[in-house]
Amino acid sequence: MPRKISQSLLLLFVCVTLLVTGCTANSTTPNTEVSNQTSSSQTQLANKYSYLPKLNGKATVVMTVNASPITIEVDGTNAPITAGNFVDLVQKGVYDGLAFHRVVREPQPFVVQGGDPQSKDLNVPLKNLGTGGFIDPTTSTRRYIPLEIKPQKATEPVYSKTLESVGIQQQPLLSHTRGAVAMARSQLPDSASSQFYFALTDLPFLNGNYAVFGYVTQGMKEVVDNIEAGDRIESAKVVEGLENLTIPNRS
Repeated sequence: MPRKISQSLLLLFVCVTLLVTGCTANSTTPNTEVSNQTSSSQTQLANKYSYLPKLNGKATVVMTVNASPITIEVDGTNAPITAGNFVDLVQKGVYDGLAFHRVVREPQPFVVQGGDPQSKDLNVPLKNLGTGGFIDPTTSTRRYIPLEIKPQKATEPVYSKTLESVGIQQQPLLSHTRGAVAMARSQLPDSASSQFYFALTDLPFLNGNYAVFGYVTQGMKEVVDNIEAGDRIESAKVVEGLENLTIPNRS
């Protein structure tokens, strides 16, 4: 019984943490309705997001926190839009100087979350963070990306819908195991922008609901496990695979 109660409390806490205080979207957030989750319809939907960066393959990002490196393998093979967005923001220097505003280890290990551009301002309190996203200077609007989750045995991701909502029982290829790196979002599927989180332990109840796009390959125990709220990303650099990033031509 105590175990069941603990799991229920944790699930409730997840809803409050990632949905309510995640990247809050405004009324203009794109939220494409997918009436048919066939391969053809998903291809068409993916083409609709051709204006977003894509990572066609893998890349390696080294993020420095507390003077120590965290190596992240970013998987554009299975999450091309989500991975492309992250690598593009890294390459633009968006994450440099940003804070980790949410660190949850009690009552059980959960996540370390950061990437809110508002945290660049040192005068903004941590409690006020969690609603910001990347403002694209070319459009002067916030960049949102679609929820992108590729089920096992699928040839391409499902877009803009959780797997459960479209009746897919398969687990995603990129799951929430310890060290997973995923996008934070509000209750709207297509509201992720720049905020991301590290999974501090296996979080299977998030599978199919939030988009994992990579994994920590070095520095999990030494660095991520020791991050505290308020710690900052000193730098983030793409050290391998930048040639796999495709930036759309807006001319």
